[in-house]
Amino acid sequence: MKLEYIVGIIAILFVAQFFYGVLAHPNAEFGGADGEAENVITAISPDYQPWNPGIPTFEPPSGEIESLLFALQAAIGSLIIGYFFGYYRGKNQSVQQ
Repeated sequence: MKLEYIVGIIAILFVAQFFYGVLAHPNAEFGGADGEAENVITAISPDYQPWNPGIPTFEPPSGEIESLLFALQAAIGSLIIGYFFGYYRGKNQSVQQ
């Protein structure tokens, strides 16, 4: 029971932090760390050439497919997390009885 309260409080803090960031900076452009790292490397060494071209990326054919894949990923992650919460809660209940 105590674990559920702790996880709930942490989840509320993450959601509050997200909404604070969105409300404090409504027109902010949320870029990834890759772009920032590229800017820092270019500032340090302008003639740097990467030795590895990187992993080829997958581009979905449309925005709807991209949204579908993202939702599917979120659903799978939620199922995994929910399974472990249920498993440990059932394990704790069986020990208490």
